[in-house]
Amino acid sequence: MSANPNSTDKPGRVSAAIVYLTIAFLLMPLLAIVPVSFTGARYLSMPKGNWSLRHYEALITNPVWFDSIKLSLGIALASAAIATMFAVMFGLGLWYVRNRFSTMLAALVFLPMVMPPVVSAIILYFFETSLIDIAPWIGFDSIGGVILAHVVVATPFALVTFMVSLSQIDRRIDMAARGLGASLWQSIFWIILPNARFGIISAAFFAFILSWEEISVTLFITSFNVVTLPRQMWNGMRDNIDPAIAAISVILISLTVLGILGRDLWRWQRARVAKAA
Repeated sequence: MSANPNSTDKPGRVSAAIVYLTIAFLLMPLLAIVPVSFTGARYLSMPKGNWSLRHYEALITNPVWFDSIKLSLGIALASAAIATMFAVMFGLGLWYVRNRFSTMLAALVFLPMVMPPVVSAIILYFFETSLIDIAPWIGFDSIGGVILAHVVVATPFALVTFMVSLSQIDRRIDMAARGLGASLWQSIFWIILPNARFGIISAAFFAFILSWEEISVTLFITSFNVVTLPRQMWNGMRDNIDPAIAAISVILISLTVLGILGRDLWRWQRARVAKAA
């Protein structure tokens, strides 16, 4: 049966209107945070003629907020680097060796992804409390312990992203390189990884975001010594609804939008260069 030549894959006006209305409905709660962040009051409220930047200033001048931002940034960078390294090494192993044993190992690595966060948090809590006397630097309520937990949570997602990038690489280029005399390590570092660089960058980005916003596991494995930004926001909502939470939320939303726009712009530029070539 032949397709209608007058048909088009573009959605109609009604379908496009429904999509745009759905997007607007989902974004309305996020947009409502923007004016709240500029309130001059000490509690969450809409500004009534008293617009102020005091809560944005508090994120820098208040050591409680500033220290939690610095701590979360350092933990997220370290967790993303370690999780990406593990994902790349394990992904290359799965790409080169395909057998039942590797499939079982992959299932174990993906286990934190399918388990409920509360279950992972309880397991990590008992694990890290048992390390307090043996290795306190990675035990309960330590920076190393938080990094360890975030690596466990983020590595499966980084691995999935990296494996998707590897699946798009033609295995024949590795065979050609090996046939021309390249060693295994030369083929990996000169052929495979350069072709999978976008997957590595994406894996690091996802791992960073997961660590930056992680709260469920962090609540179980920290107490008073390590207070990340999500935990500080949780404390601010539980003890006192601080409008600074709205300010940091606006900043995080803006950074996310800029990141998405930057990624799309980079992809558009790559497609334009490839089309021109």
